Formats: sequence, C-alpha cells, structure tokens
Amino acid sequence: MTYLRNTWYVAAWDEEVKPEALFSRRLLGEALVFFREQSGQVRALADRCAHRFAPLSKGTLCNDAVRCPYHGLEFDGEGQCTRNPHGNGAIPKAAQVRAYPVVEKYSVIWIWMGDVEKADETLIPDFSCMDPQRFYVAKRYLHARANYVLESDNILDLSHIQYLHPTTLGSEDVSSAITKVEQDGSTVWSYRQTVNEIMPAFLYDAMGIPADTPVDRWTDVRWDAPANMLLFAGAVPTGRPRSEGRETALPHLFTPETETATHYWFSFPMPVEMGVLGQQIAQGQVSALAVPFTEEDLPMLEAQQLAMGDDDFWSLKPVLLPGDAAAIRARRVLDGLIAKEKEVGL
Repeated sequence: MTYLRNTWYVAAWDEEVKPEALFSRRLLGEALVFFREQSGQVRALADRCAHRFAPLSKGTLCNDAVRCPYHGLEFDGEGQCTRNPHGNGAIPKAAQVRAYPVVEKYSVIWIWMGDVEKADETLIPDFSCMDPQRFYVAKRYLHARANYVLESDNILDLSHIQYLHPTTLGSEDVSSAITKVEQDGSTVWSYRQTVNEIMPAFLYDAMGIPADTPVDRWTDVRWDAPANMLLFAGAVPTGRPRSEGRETALPHLFTPETETATHYWFSFPMPVEMGVLGQQIAQGQVSALAVPFTEEDLPMLEAQQLAMGDDDFWSLKPVLLPGDAAAIRARRVLDGLIAKEKEVGL
C-alpha cells in the first residue's frame, strides 16, 4: 500500500513512551523503537540494528542511547552509532539507523515518516482541546484489524449509528438528519444535525439535558489527512440555539500499522478547572464510549475488511449513499495528496 509520507502521524499517547524504557510499535508497515532521553525529549528510530538487523527494541536504554541486544552497538537519538565495544572501538561509517522527526504536542507523540527536511511542526492539526496544560484528557487505545481509511469512513459517515448503535449512540431520527460537507484546503468538514430527536439515555447525562427531552443534536467532524479527526458533539432542547448547549470535542486519531491493521486513539477532554470532578466525568464518558467502539464498531470494521480481502476499495465499485459524501471527499483528497507526492517524489 502507498501511504502519504510527508505528513504527521500519531505514534502514541504521550504516556505510552515512559522514561528509562524502550517502546516499540509498527507504523506504515515499519518497525520503530521510541525512547525518552534524560531531558524528556522523545526519539524514534528504525527498530533494526545496522549490524545484523536485530530489533533494537529488545535491547536496553543506556543514558541517551539504545544498546543492541545482539552485539552491544549503541545508537543515539539521531541514529548514529556512538559506541562499538569490539576491537579498537572504531565506529564504521555505515553504522547508523534511520531517525524520524518526533514532536510531543496535544498529549500525543507525532511522527514524520517522510522527507526530514519537510517536517514542519506547524502542519500538525489543531487538537488544542487535548493541551495537557488546559485539559484533563481521558485516553483510550484500540487496535483494529482493518484498513485505516475504513476507520475514517466510519467517523465521517455517522448515519450508521442508527443501525450499528441503536441503544448506545443512535436513534430512529438519525437517518433524517440534515447534512452538509465543506472543504477548506485539504481539510474536510462533515456536518450532521438531527431535529426533535430522542437520544439514548447516557447521552442526556453527557449533554446535561433532562432525559427524554426532544433535542436538536449535532455531530460535526473535521478531517485532516491522513486520518486525524475531531468530532464536535452537542445538543440542545429542540428549538433552542446551539450557544445554550454543551459541546464536547472528541478526538479520533488513526495511524496505519499495516494495510489491514490500524492504531486507534480516542479521548474525552475536560477543563482542568473542574478538578477531580472533571477527571471523573471524562473517565466515565470515555469508558461509556469505549463500549460501542469496542463491541459494535470494531467487529463491524474487521468483518468489513475480511469481506474486502486484498481488493482495493474503488475496484469493488461501492454503491454510494448520501451519507457517504464526506467520507468520499476525504478519500479523494487523500488519494490526490498521495498521487502528488508520488509525482514529485518525497
């Protein structure tokens, strides 16, 4: 599979890469090892020693370098061999491994898998709703045996919640929602508004609205390539302006592990000013969301991938419905960005 390279991918939650420990993960089909230097700076290297190709992640962290478990060569955060314990200690010029630009921002570790010279931190999409200085972020991670673009489709086309999540997230009113798609540069927006809807019970608690009150509910999604989304969910009693409602920003972040497997991070942020109560609410809500994501979305997406096999999405000539508009727009944008990258090279 051809991936978009010159872009920022999520590699991990910030807390996944712990001090004095190595952390391994496969992204875009490539094995990587992450670690923190003594300063706290996160580093990422190809997880393969330049000598006999042993996984560096099975080695040890020695100060600010990774020691290979096989013959003891040590590599720093730039991928340069800094110690050869054999012979006279001379370091071969070819003794280096690939290092990747990494940025820790918005409670997330981002990685750039393309041309190092093009790695611009300002290109990271705005997920300031997860700024750890301003928000407590309740975090979850799922591993899906499905292609990452199928995951994007799932969030961009929320018409499925009426049928896949009838008792958790959906209702009988979802199919009659008012929808709109907009594109701003390479950012795609999906807008979905229901009117006079009766929501599932737990959503009333989340929205701070008395149970069984008819509501106008919105689920607006911002998509940025390759697969980073921010869903804005809110509701008000029917007929009231949005400004009176409670809106929550819900990040959904996807990175391909391989062609048919995906890393999925999602969260529920609450302002730090709310203290312990905010933390309890955030943890309660993200745990509630994890139920339909894990028990309903995940099995469907994995079954969908199994049914598709190795066939390309477009080659199967999918029938398109009105709710597909945003997902198809995002696919076209991503395909275009990948095609442009292939034209000019990395």
